[in-house]
Amino acid sequence: MRLLVIEDDHKIANAIKKGLNQESYAVDVSFDGKDGLATALTIDYDLVIIDRMLPGVDGIKVCQALRAKKINTPILFLTAKDKISDRVEGLNAGADDYLVKPFAFEELIARVRALLRRPSRTEETILQIGDLFLDPAKFEVVRKKTIIKLSSKEFALLEYMMRNPNRILTKDNIIAHVWDYDADILPNTVEVYVGYLRRKIDRPFPKSPNLIKTARGFGYKISEFPE
Repeated sequence: MRLLVIEDDHKIANAIKKGLNQESYAVDVSFDGKDGLATALTIDYDLVIIDRMLPGVDGIKVCQALRAKKINTPILFLTAKDKISDRVEGLNAGADDYLVKPFAFEELIARVRALLRRPSRTEETILQIGDLFLDPAKFEVVRKKTIIKLSSKEFALLEYMMRNPNRILTKDNIIAHVWDYDADILPNTVEVYVGYLRRKIDRPFPKSPNLIKTARGFGYKISEFPE
């Protein structure tokens, strides 16, 4: 899952990015409202975290501009303003949630997870494809009662695929949602990581169907159904 953080305090922004990276999210950071808005309008993010008070274009205007463009990406406001009227203003501008500074990082993660569950009614806390289960909260993957150990990037890739079952995902789709904007991605990076997943998800279970499939010339998909 790929997130955007728009926060002018470099220390806070970098701390949020580091913490979210450790939770297997790909995170881009913008340090002012104008740049953040331009980035959010250009890239398809899964969630945007916006500081309420930004230089130039403030958080309220960023939020309103995104909603005016019919971008329904979940938005979480961060702010030092804790008055009810301030919260109401932010929510009325189109934000989905509101977190007052200072905050515990555990609460931020909980709110991020809650917002990411919201868009699809079919999304459950635990994702399932056939006999493969992925628990985003516990960072756990299980197939046929066997725990599968994945790196953070492998986990992020598998989670993205499992949130889009039976759908062909191009390499560009995958890069956009799994890797940071400034990540050094080589042409075969996606192929390499898909190969890693196959060696851990499919090959150890020869009596079960292969779940990760290649759509030659198009991309990859995860599905329990045969071709």
